[in-house]
Amino acid sequence: MPTAQIENLNILSIDHMPSPEEIKVRVMLDDDAAATVIAGRQAFIDILERRDPRLFVIVGPCSIHDPEAGLDYARLLRALADEVAGTLMLAMRVYFEKPRTSTGWKGYINDPCMDDSFRIDLGMEKARHFLREVSRIGLPIATEALDPIAPQYYGDLISWAAIGARTSESQTHREMASGLSTPVGFKNTTDGDVAAAINAILSAANPHSFLGLNIQGQSAIVRTRGNRYGHIVLRGGERPNYDSVSVSCTEQALAKAGLPNNIVIDCSHGNSWKRPEMQPLVMKDVINQIRDGNRSIIGLMIESNLVAGSQSIPADLSQLKYGCSVTDACVGWETTVEMIRSADSLLRETLGKRGAPE
Repeated sequence: MPTAQIENLNILSIDHMPSPEEIKVRVMLDDDAAATVIAGRQAFIDILERRDPRLFVIVGPCSIHDPEAGLDYARLLRALADEVAGTLMLAMRVYFEKPRTSTGWKGYINDPCMDDSFRIDLGMEKARHFLREVSRIGLPIATEALDPIAPQYYGDLISWAAIGARTSESQTHREMASGLSTPVGFKNTTDGDVAAAINAILSAANPHSFLGLNIQGQSAIVRTRGNRYGHIVLRGGERPNYDSVSVSCTEQALAKAGLPNNIVIDCSHGNSWKRPEMQPLVMKDVINQIRDGNRSIIGLMIESNLVAGSQSIPADLSQLKYGCSVTDACVGWETTVEMIRSADSLLRETLGKRGAPE
């Protein structure tokens, strides 16, 4: 039977994609960007290992769709990061890949022109360029590792990675995380269950071998050493789980699994019922827990943009509102500054006296 009758029946075309090596040559890592990445990774590790008493805060747009607005945001965030550096380590949330529950725009890498042309080759190069520019500004970068091939293209510019609520149970993503060069936060599943994230941390800490891609773009057997710096991110589910009872239950589950009590709270998603105006209230509650003696919460996540809210993608892209999310709604810049400065003021003395969890 001819191969054409039994293979690739639902494939319209297979187009050329430049190799990771080609993209990296076009957008080369320079010394300034590399220094930011190295310092950022070390800061995350020092916080996780309790050598650094600060809290890390991953803050930025739900997704990047306009690099110019993204860089404007990065410059503002860098100035704020310097202002609160004694208490908080700020990293910019830079998400290019958007997992969708059903349909919708899949992110800047997948569709950079936002017109369903799906120029992934162009999106990957532009994404790497944006990451390099943010790193040159001096901001560590956090992202979500969704496509298992993508880290070969830009992983050298990332300081922290998340495995999302929809993929924490995925063996593919656990294997990928075991080989990432950054600390990795595993989110609880969309129903709020933390067991899958804890199992993912345990799995990713071990060596794995799997089918992947080398820098030349060839299929390869990837063998990893395991990632020691996995930790859990509470992002809510069917109900919020940032409260002290939920945090305490997570601490107990981590202890039972023999894992460090390192917990990150996502102020958005299920914890804010996807209502951006709730994010400051979530953050205030978490800060109060820390002031009351909690030692396991080591990080926060905030969805923030230049302009509050969100917008649909119009047919005429010139009608897009500058600095406003096209995916989840975000808090605006003024609210972001208030949240960060308030956390700095309230936690300055507390974090200096804070010890590691018993």
